[in-house]
Amino acid sequence: QLQLVESGGGLVQPGGSLRLSCAASGFTLDYYAMGWFRQAPGKEREGVSCISSSDGSTYYADSVKGRFTISRDNAKNTVYLQMNSPKPADTALYYCAGDSGPISVQAMCADDILYDAWGQGTQVTVSS
Repeated sequence: QLQLVESGGGLVQPGGSLRLSCAASGFTLDYYAMGWFRQAPGKEREGVSCISSSDGSTYYADSVKGRFTISRDNAKNTVYLQMNSPKPADTALYYCAGDSGPISVQAMCADDILYDAWGQGTQVTVSS
């Protein structure tokens, strides 16, 4: 069974930093495009950042570009989202997802396909 488990969420001050982790079990991440998504109360879920399975290409939503960094460690079967200089607007439930299909990082983050696996989410609250 494909499983993704997110961790690392919590309360962080504006301008601080936080690193989210997404650990996979039941499958090997090597062949999966991976993405981070978020959903704030009253808002639609949105793709934050995605990374390809092959060439390491990445995509970032404009709202996080220059502040967040996605990375993957296939040896640890884990994907990360480094959040630097978070803002209150980044407060949301963050999910990771994976897909094995041939897919661009832009399409991966478009959040309009049936992904192979989803995590349960980790809450990030940015507040002073």
